[in-house]
Amino acid sequence: MDVPPESPGRPLDRRAELSEFLRTRRARLKPQDVGLPDFGRHRRVPGLRREELAQLAGVSVAYYTRLEQGNGRNVSVEVLDSIARALRLDDAEQAHLVHLAKGKQHKKKAFGRPQQVRPALTQLLETMEGVPAYVIGRRSEILAWNRMAAAVFGDWAELPPGERNWARLVFLRPDYRSLFVDWEQKAIDIVCTLRMDAGCYPDDPRLSALIGELSVKSPDFRRLWARHDVKEKSHGVKRLHHPLVGELSLRYETFRMPADGDQSMVAYHAEPDSASAEGLRLLASWGTDATRVASSSSP
Repeated sequence: MDVPPESPGRPLDRRAELSEFLRTRRARLKPQDVGLPDFGRHRRVPGLRREELAQLAGVSVAYYTRLEQGNGRNVSVEVLDSIARALRLDDAEQAHLVHLAKGKQHKKKAFGRPQQVRPALTQLLETMEGVPAYVIGRRSEILAWNRMAAAVFGDWAELPPGERNWARLVFLRPDYRSLFVDWEQKAIDIVCTLRMDAGCYPDDPRLSALIGELSVKSPDFRRLWARHDVKEKSHGVKRLHHPLVGELSLRYETFRMPADGDQSMVAYHAEPDSASAEGLRLLASWGTDATRVASSSSP
């Protein structure tokens, strides 16, 4: 289930990404959020001024201005920590800031190789009876999955390898827009994780090509990408409109693979004795028929 290389794209501009990330984080803060006086209508910029942010971070205005203009080459980790605290960044946002300001360049040949899933992990997926689970890698690529994941989300084996990608499915496939009850939140989650990837690997041409393609083809992607929000894969609840068993409310947990930090396994489960648990039981009992019918009966 490896994904072949795609057409390369131009690497992302790390300086521009750093500049826009800082600007958008500063714009979302109000003076009262950080204990500063608010002069109301006399303010000409949204959020905090650079001078105010520099004061909160304990750096000079000129220093912060250079950083917000994308010049983060010589900035120290201690200064980045101070700026992160002043901007009220969460852990994912702070990690993204450090990657943008001080991230190292990666060898391009590493990006040309298909992402590999360890055979033992594939075997583990197959033994997870009744639990939809899959492995996702960089660029939101779906690398491996079990039978229950195919029964719930559709049989990805029927897709060309290059289309086994959550970003492409959610933003370019109408059936996936119908599958998720809260499609907007699913779309936000995907864009946030792609932003994290872009911060870690701005020189990945395949990631740049994916972002460029989605920006051209999806107004929703352009809108969400412009927000510069980031978030780690985590846990929560997803509600689905399944074509065979109706609405499913499934909790999910994300497990980062220690042997490959770019890969995560996502597993779903339902509350015991719930209608969703019965729906999963039915899908499991129908076996391959459920997968086939679900794929041919997409919403």
